[in-house]
Amino acid sequence: MALNVAALPPQLPAEIASEILRGGAEKAREAGVVIAGGHTIQDKEPKYGLVALGFVALSKIMTKSGMQPGDALFLSKPLGTGIISTAIKAGKLNEKDASQVIGWMKTLNDQASQTAQACGVRAATDITGFSLLGHAWEMAAASRMGIRFHFKDIPLHPQVKDLAMQWNFPGGGFDNAEYYGPHIQFADEITQEMRMILFDPQTSGGLLFAVPAQNIDACRKMVESGVPLWNVGEVTDTGYIEVD
Repeated sequence: MALNVAALPPQLPAEIASEILRGGAEKAREAGVVIAGGHTIQDKEPKYGLVALGFVALSKIMTKSGMQPGDALFLSKPLGTGIISTAIKAGKLNEKDASQVIGWMKTLNDQASQTAQACGVRAATDITGFSLLGHAWEMAAASRMGIRFHFKDIPLHPQVKDLAMQWNFPGGGFDNAEYYGPHIQFADEITQEMRMILFDPQTSGGLLFAVPAQNIDACRKMVESGVPLWNVGEVTDTGYIEVD
């Protein structure tokens, strides 16, 4: 089940507040979740979220630790939502041009999670505000392992590279680069703009998970059958993250 948590300005039109709550209820229903109540306060800036409560079998728990050298890393959504959102706010991109990105942000991670379970995954994380590299570093540190990403294999939303070349980055991306940068080694040919894409904070990003070596072929067959997943790298024993 889930609980609504909302902070809404008193002057916010009732129809907008209603649409916010309706959107949350629709996504909860799509995920098979019952909204059992919640809490609402007044605030100057509108905020909305859900507290999720549930049970998981101990044999199916996925954590950030447990990666092993040779595991393959799969990502379930393209990157660049922070860059795209910043462009929309700056008037550089309209919502029509960003409709594909918005569609991805509205997509649940249920299929990716089910695929991970089917591939015997035990190490996983979601990619949100700390960026791909930030959350990947959390996995590497928790597992005491390293990671090698292949930049050409990392999926990006349309227009992200062009917007990056215009230095259209959210502030959180620079925070991520400063904090996680010491743990990352980039190949010389990867430009500063392309590096910043990997530090981009994501809204409703995908899952990053490590598939054990013996299950990699089975997972790739699922991708070939149409499951939206990208093999973006592998686990190493270096203790740091490489991007080539």
